Amino acid sequence: MLNTLQSPEKFSPETQRERLEQARAECATKLQSAPDDAQCLALLGLIELQLGLPVEAEKTLAQALALRSDDASIHYHHGIALLMLGKPLEAIRDFRAVIALDPHHAEAFYVLGNALRDTGQSAEALQAFRQAIAVNPDHVDTLNNLGNLLKASGQIKEAIACFLSALLIRPNDAVLHNNLGSCFVVIGLLNKAEDEFRRAIDLHPDYPEALNNLGNVIYMQGNDEDTEALYRRALALRRDYPEALSNLSNALKDKGEMEEAVRLCRQVDAQRNTPEHRHNLALTLLAAGHLPEGFAANESRWESYQMEGARRPFSQPLWQGEADKGKTLLIHAEQGFGDTLQFCRYAPLAAARGLRVILEVQQPLARLMRSLKGVDMIVTRGDPLPDFDTHCPTLNLPLAFGTELRDIPATLPYLAAEKPNIALWRDRLPRTAVSTLRIGLAWEGSPRLHSFDLAATNRRRSINPELLAPLMNVPNAQFISLQKNGPPAPQRFGLIDLMEHCNDFSDTAALMMNLDLLISVDTAPAHLAAALGKPVWLLNRYDNCWRWLHNREDTPWYPNMRLFRQPKPGDWGTVVANVKTELEKFSHPTFR
Repeated sequence: MLNTLQSPEKFSPETQRERLEQARAECATKLQSAPDDAQCLALLGLIELQLGLPVEAEKTLAQALALRSDDASIHYHHGIALLMLGKPLEAIRDFRAVIALDPHHAEAFYVLGNALRDTGQSAEALQAFRQAIAVNPDHVDTLNNLGNLLKASGQIKEAIACFLSALLIRPNDAVLHNNLGSCFVVIGLLNKAEDEFRRAIDLHPDYPEALNNLGNVIYMQGNDEDTEALYRRALALRRDYPEALSNLSNALKDKGEMEEAVRLCRQVDAQRNTPEHRHNLALTLLAAGHLPEGFAANESRWESYQMEGARRPFSQPLWQGEADKGKTLLIHAEQGFGDTLQFCRYAPLAAARGLRVILEVQQPLARLMRSLKGVDMIVTRGDPLPDFDTHCPTLNLPLAFGTELRDIPATLPYLAAEKPNIALWRDRLPRTAVSTLRIGLAWEGSPRLHSFDLAATNRRRSINPELLAPLMNVPNAQFISLQKNGPPAPQRFGLIDLMEHCNDFSDTAALMMNLDLLISVDTAPAHLAAALGKPVWLLNRYDNCWRWLHNREDTPWYPNMRLFRQPKPGDWGTVVANVKTELEKFSHPTFR
């Protein structure tokens, strides 16, 4: 009886509502003479659900359940009413009652899974969705929700299988294509992801999530396509869409429209104050050169998913730049080698304020850091720490010193190689004519596979060594590889490669001291050479890191560094051509 009111498509919505209102009145009339008619109460509750009256429906169906507690259909619809009222925990009891009465009720397993998911019971939700599929393998909505939950729990291959199964049944479902594309993004299959997002948009041109996702995957691949237009289309369709607004701010930042990018980031932060959005605001402020506010906002990094669990649980207070003469300050590295090399410059400044400085760094940097003036002790990360009074992560140091663009401490060099080691590496290098330049090359950053976002950034900042071929024709130049890992350079380049003998950054520093120039992508060797006072030419991606600012060929962090930035995403050809032109001037004896 409860299924007799399903809307025939031949009726208009207005006609259907009139029929439901008439049926509701008939039920009410009948109940006046038979108030304990459970079947009539159940029918009335269903009508009220279809009319969008969950408060009335819940009360009516509760009366029906009091009379017939063993009716699975009444339990099911009462649970639906509770869901509509925002009471999933109470609804769960109804759906479990349905399943106890009818173990083959696929819809009950499905809505139970949704309620469990919404109340944070992910493992139980997965089980409910799987039971729904066991009862009805063709239940597309269950396959979709199961896929989303599997993706959220990191079970990407299983999630992909769910979406593919659902697409076999409903091949023209834009939501399924979008969700499948999101899975391909997570495992780095960006071309496949792009195909799925484009298919979703073909099926549903006004799909804001797919438009936003397509913009992201194009951005990740470094393709020269107008991602700004995609984000704006998504926002035109859905004004309250902080993710698309945040992505638009990044697109504008990359184009050099810094103040507009900052404005949009502030708007996002006001709409949805999440750690990721706060962190994006911080990075945009820094890229725009608003260093004090940017470094203060960068405290949000500790709450971002990339840094989750990275904050050190020290009981000692955070140092904020005060001159505590005689107190011991622990400065500790927090992120990559490049960050440590860049910000260790502040350790001598802390010592100048009267503090005894202990510097904790990654093991490959420990020997090199002994050359840093003012540091009382170097500790390798993971080793026991001595007593200290206050502490400061390396990226908090610019904040502690109130650093602005005009007063970045950039006295070079602030690191040094050991003199005997420099001589050792000089002897290892082949002898050349006095006029020959020795030029170091680094083309690949650390892969950072622990994070998909960071891995994607590394792919954009790294260059295929094959693309460096034009440099090999520059006269009076001998090229030395400084690439520790990553793809090897073609043998025809004839690079001198001694990196297998470099055991740590101190060895690399000694090798660099025998070079005239380093040409490198944005990775640790560039920071090392610059900190040693050697000339550095940075091959810089279009969406460059905040520290290099925008629309500049120099950097206040390293006066000895030149920036060669891609004019458009992925355009390494222009970068290499510009470097070759400058290198031909640099290598010509007339200009030396």
